[in-house]
Amino acid sequence: MKSALLWASLLWPLLGGAEEGIQPASLDQLVQEVLSYNPDIQAARQRWESAKAVIPQVQTLPDPKVGISYRDMAPQKEVMYGMSQEVPFPGKLRLRGEIASRDAERLEQDYLSTQLAVIAQLKELFYELHFVHASINVVSKNKLLLEDFEQTATARYSVGQTAQQDVLRAQTEISRLLARLATLEQRRQSLHADINRLLNRLPNDPLGSPQGMRFTPLRHSPDELNKLVDQTSPLLHGQQKALERGDRSVALAKREYYPDFELDARGLHDTAMKMDGYQVMLNVKVPLYFATKQREGVREAVAGREASFQDLQALRQELLARIKDNLAQAERSERLVKLLKDAIIPQSQLTLTSAQASYAVGKVDFLTLLNSLLTLQENELEYHSELAEHEKALARLEGITGETP
Repeated sequence: MKSALLWASLLWPLLGGAEEGIQPASLDQLVQEVLSYNPDIQAARQRWESAKAVIPQVQTLPDPKVGISYRDMAPQKEVMYGMSQEVPFPGKLRLRGEIASRDAERLEQDYLSTQLAVIAQLKELFYELHFVHASINVVSKNKLLLEDFEQTATARYSVGQTAQQDVLRAQTEISRLLARLATLEQRRQSLHADINRLLNRLPNDPLGSPQGMRFTPLRHSPDELNKLVDQTSPLLHGQQKALERGDRSVALAKREYYPDFELDARGLHDTAMKMDGYQVMLNVKVPLYFATKQREGVREAVAGREASFQDLQALRQELLARIKDNLAQAERSERLVKLLKDAIIPQSQLTLTSAQASYAVGKVDFLTLLNSLLTLQENELEYHSELAEHEKALARLEGITGETP
C-alpha cells in the first residue's frame, strides 16, 4: 500500500492540475490556427505563388541585344551601332506559358491537398487526445472505486470474513491503475507536443483539454465517396494538371522542329567619308541536328506524358483503396460504438452493481467483484477508443476527397 501511495504522490500533481485555468481546446479554433500558421501549408502556398510568377516570364520575348562597334581600315573608319531581337517560332511562347500555367495549377492543388492533409492529421491527433483524456477519467474513477473496495476488504478481513489476499489484490490493482495513468500521462504530453508542432508553437506551450467529441454519422454512400474523388480531390486534380502539362510539353517538343529567328538592325557611320547607312539582317536557327535533338526531345516529352498518365491511374486506384479501407474502419467503429453504448456497457454496469451488493453480504468473492470492475473499465475504454477511431477515419476520408464524408 505504501508503494501505491508513493505512485499517487508522484502522479496526481500531473494529472490533477496540469491544465487548470486553461480554456478547453476547440477543434474549429485549432483548424483555423493551423491554416494560418502551419509551416508546411505556408511553404506550399509560397511554392504556388512562385510558380504563378513564372508564367509571364516564359511568355515574354527574350531580352534584345544592343551593340556598338568600331572598325578602322584606312582610309575607312566606321562606327556601327544597333540592336538584335530573337523571335521564337510562332506558338512556342504560348505553349511555354501554358506549361507554366499547368505547373502553377498543379502546385495550387498541392497547396490545397497539403491543407487537407495537415487538417486531417490535426483532427486525428485531437481525437486521440480526447481518447487519452477520457481514458484518464475512466481509470481515475475506477481507482477511486478500487480504493473503496480495498477499504471494504480491509474491514471484512479485520473481522475474519475474508482473506488477506483480497486486500493485497486490491492494492495490486490500484498500483496497476497508477502505472496505467503514468502511461496515459506520457501519451497526453506527446500528443500536446505533436499538436503544438502543427500549430507552429513551442512543444511546451499550454493546450487545453479537448472539448467533447460527438459521433458523426456518414453523409455519403461508398459510390458517392468514389465519385467525390474525381470531382473534388486536390490530390487527383494535381496529377491531372501534370497530365495536361505533359500534353503541352509534347506539343512544344514538336514545335521545336521549326526554326527560331533573329532580327538584327544596325546603323553605320563612315567618319572618313562622312556618310551614314544602315544594315538589316535576318538570322534563322536551322534545326540541323533534329535526328539527335528535336526527335529525341519529342520522345522524351511523349514518355513523360505517358508516365503522368500512369501516375494518374495509380493515384486514383490508391485513393479508391484508401476510401474503401477508411470506410470499412468507420463502419466497424460505428457498429461497435452502438453495441458498447446500448448493450455492453449498461450490462457491465448492472453486473458491477450486483457484484458490489453481493460482496457486501458475502455472496460472491472478491475476484468476482474485481473482474466486474475491470470488465466495465475495458468496455468503457473500448467505447472511447472506437469513437475516436470512427472520427479519425472520417478525418482521413475528408483529407482524401476534400469534402465532409
